[in-house]
Amino acid sequence: MTDTPLLIRLAEDDDEFILALVPRFVDFPLPPWRRRHECIEGIRDDLLRHLEDQPANSYLFVAEADGERVGFIHLQRTEDFFTGRSNCHVSDLAVAPGHEGRGIGKALLAHAEAWAREHHCQLVTLAVFPGNERARALYESTGYAPDLLRLAKPVR
Repeated sequence: MTDTPLLIRLAEDDDEFILALVPRFVDFPLPPWRRRHECIEGIRDDLLRHLEDQPANSYLFVAEADGERVGFIHLQRTEDFFTGRSNCHVSDLAVAPGHEGRGIGKALLAHAEAWAREHHCQLVTLAVFPGNERARALYESTGYAPDLLRLAKPVR
């Protein structure tokens, strides 16, 4: 766990350090039909849109330790397909290089759960690439379990 207190605050439009963390989302084996540059570009464009436009039901939070930005989480309020109730979806979560293993990811997930409770959400959901073993281990260690399994097949 980090020795210094962690401040988690709403992101501001000048929190562009978030965009610098985008390559972390593909730093592991991807499915063979996914291209790193396409994933990076798509994630970066989506995050930039959320930073600049701040659409409804989209919330970006930044984690700071000693005034240094050390990670972020992107939450989206969604509607559950089966029940129609509100869910909190963790769209993106990243910890800055050099700060892994200090409990920042767990703190950001705890923040998502507190936010979900405060906003009367039924579930906190997230998606993760199968090859992202480090993230999967974090999620499983904090109580996340499979809900739906998305399968894909390229059409050629």
